Formats: sequence, structure tokens, C-alpha cells
Amino acid sequence: MRIGNHELPNRLFVAPMAGVTDRPFRKLCKRLGAGHAVSEMVTSQKALWNSLKTSRRADHQGETAPIAVQIAGVDPAEMAEAARYNIERGAQIIDINMGCPAKKVCTKWAGSALMQDEPLALAIIEAVVQAARDVPVTLKMRTGWCQSHKNALSIALGAEARGIQLLTIHGRTREQGYGGEAEYETIAAVKRALKIPVVANGDIDSPEKAAAVLAATGADALMIGRAAQGRPWIFGDILHFFAHGTHRPAPRVDEVLDWLLEHLDEHYGLYGEFSGTRSARKHIGWTLKGLPQGEDLRQQMNQLDSSAAQQAWLRDTFTRLGQQFERLPAANDSQALCA
Repeated sequence: MRIGNHELPNRLFVAPMAGVTDRPFRKLCKRLGAGHAVSEMVTSQKALWNSLKTSRRADHQGETAPIAVQIAGVDPAEMAEAARYNIERGAQIIDINMGCPAKKVCTKWAGSALMQDEPLALAIIEAVVQAARDVPVTLKMRTGWCQSHKNALSIALGAEARGIQLLTIHGRTREQGYGGEAEYETIAAVKRALKIPVVANGDIDSPEKAAAVLAATGADALMIGRAAQGRPWIFGDILHFFAHGTHRPAPRVDEVLDWLLEHLDEHYGLYGEFSGTRSARKHIGWTLKGLPQGEDLRQQMNQLDSSAAQQAWLRDTFTRLGQQFERLPAANDSQALCA
């Protein structure tokens, strides 16, 4: 699997998710089996480049290559400048966001709203590719704006003609958001029509589903987003299934604790004590959600107001969990966690 001259270890990608796929999370997913990860979207608005949020999103310290940065905006010249700016700061791949369904993004005609204006979308692609020069540019989009306006194939053909080197399609329209079920027929049609690699995204939450989506679309790679929240080892699970046709055992309880603590150390380092403690709650909560009595545990954890307290609570909770289970239990396990 290649993007430009970058060879990837496998064909499982981490989806860019605002507020989730920061540097610590990307590094953890790569360590646990992901072959590629794309940053949270960085705005093309120059006035915001020096903001704390953007500086954190553009932090790639210690991340394994290739460094992929997703940019979002509505003006071709601004998007070209954003590409150059991020390349100067270490980006080795530029990804264009035409898939975000968030209202605050789409009301500015960025993200998936660009799919309503094909000439503008293609002008942005052309400007970014020219600005990036030898740095490969990729594109993430949806099947279309709404059910009656699915134009992924048209944009995909135009994007390939203008130099896009890899295309990811989320199998939903913007109108769907993240509701309903993803469909893969559109992705399959795009794959049949293009020569560049095509990546399928949407509702891939198990090894069996990953295999089924590959078979249904003929895609070159898969992108996984929400299913990796609290379960970043899903990439390794899928790789094992592809290699052996069987499920590997759930991770050991002590392994999960080590991964959590390692992730949190980097998380606190990036965000600082106050913001880091609060933003860590969602990552911890996603892991707890999959455990017996997970909601009760999440509510307990959310009362903690320091990084030291979070870490101490996790050590205690997972030590007790490990006394009952060698491997991470599922939420529906009938055996209750020790009081």
C-alpha cells in the first residue's frame, strides 16, 4: 500500500476525527496496528494558525512517518497556502476535507458542503495539488450531499484528473451525518472507475465487517473511525483476522492498562494539566463503556479533577478487574466487577 512515494505497513487507516485523532491517539493506533493516520482537520484561515487549538492539531512530535495533515476551507488560494504552510512544518501528505458533516463547518461551505459546488471543489483540489508539488495530496469525501444528489463519482474522476493520489469515501451522504447505515455501492462504482487507490470508510466495526466491506467495494484500504474510540487495538484484531481467518483473544487487562497510561502521559503532555484532565475523560470513558458496569465506572471517573487522580483510579480499577479476568471482558459479561 502506497501513497505517492510513501510505503505503508498495511491498508488499515485511522479516520481523522476532530477532537479525537490528536497526536497521542494517532501514535497509539499506529502502535496497535494501524498502517496510516490522518490528523484532525486544520483550518485554512491564516488568522487561526497561531491559535492554541491549531498549534496542538499541527503537533507531530515523535509521530512515525508519513505525517498526514488534513486541511479544510473554501477558498482555493487559502487552501493552497495552508498546504504550503503545513508542508513547511513537516507534513508529508496533505489531505483535503470534503467529508465533514458538522453544521459549523458546512454552514461556511467547507467540508462536505463543497460537494454541492463541484467547480469550486475541483478548483480547490487543483490549487492544493499545485501548491504541494512533490508532496502527495489525498481527498476524503462522502457519497454526496443528500440522497438525491450523490455525485461522488463525478468529483472522484475530476479529482484524479487533477492529481489526487488517493481517495477516501465515507459511505454516507452529508444529510445522513452518522445515522442510518453506510452503503458501499457508491464506493464500489468509484473504485471501478479510478486508477488511484480508493479507501472505504463507514461502519467498519469488526474483523468480519472489514472483510465484507473489502469484498463489497474492491477498495484498496479501509478507514476506521468511531470503532477505534476506546478500542484502538481493533486494527490489530482485523490484521490478525485477515492473516489467519480467526479471532485473536481479547487483550489482557494489564496490557490495556499499560496502553491507557501511556496514552494519558502523552495526552497530559500535549494539553497540560487542566485541559488534559478534562479532555482525557472521553478517551477513558470510551474504554470503560465496553466493560461490565461501564457506565457506573465512567461516572466515577468523571468526578476526578486531576491527572494523578485519574491515573491512580485507573490502576486501582484495572487491578481489581485483573483479579477477576485475565483478558478484557465484554460489557455484557455476567460477572460483576469487584466492589
